[in-house]
Amino acid sequence: MSNERSLREKIVANGLKLTPSGLSQGTSGNLSIRFGGGFLITPSGMPYGEVAPDDVVFVDMEGRYEHPRRPSSEWRFHRDIYAARADAGAIVHAHPPYSTALAMCRMDIPAAHYMIAVGGGDSIRCSEYFTYGTQELSNAVVRALDGRLACLMANHGMIATGANMEQAMWRAIEVETLAHQYTLALQIGKPAMLSDKEVGDVLEKFGNYGLMARNASST
Repeated sequence: MSNERSLREKIVANGLKLTPSGLSQGTSGNLSIRFGGGFLITPSGMPYGEVAPDDVVFVDMEGRYEHPRRPSSEWRFHRDIYAARADAGAIVHAHPPYSTALAMCRMDIPAAHYMIAVGGGDSIRCSEYFTYGTQELSNAVVRALDGRLACLMANHGMIATGANMEQAMWRAIEVETLAHQYTLALQIGKPAMLSDKEVGDVLEKFGNYGLMARNASST
């Protein structure tokens, strides 16, 4: 099992990937990994290039922390996703342009491409809008993730979960790619949707597909 130091280092390393991957810019977004009786999460307001492993904050499931830095202002939905989803070992929250553009229109991503299966179902839902950092937003996100592995957040951004950080980052990038493709398709015409059976067939095949099949042991 991974030790705390290696998990802190993993959060730092993946935080540095957010801007080059196109998932976020500046200090936006946040990352966490389930650990012990809570989770490790990026600190509030620090540029990712300045975050060191010791800056990562441990927060327990009551929302308590003992650290000179404050955890991300979005710590509530990280906690509540972990509480609701035993399959979540890591969470990536980001503001990539195409996912966020759809979220600004309060649109779901439908089954217009077979890779919709990365989200765990036949759509990637857009949650309701609430002010960032609030319990209301956290509740809305948990609802949008019911039976799903990723969601958009109305007028805000997106969330991807994974059994481990590698999987959560991969899923976040795939969701942004889907959002980009869907946005382009809407400009061309009316995208054709896959049937429930067609999506179900892909979901079944994805059970043994690369990062989709990775388990929490590699968090």
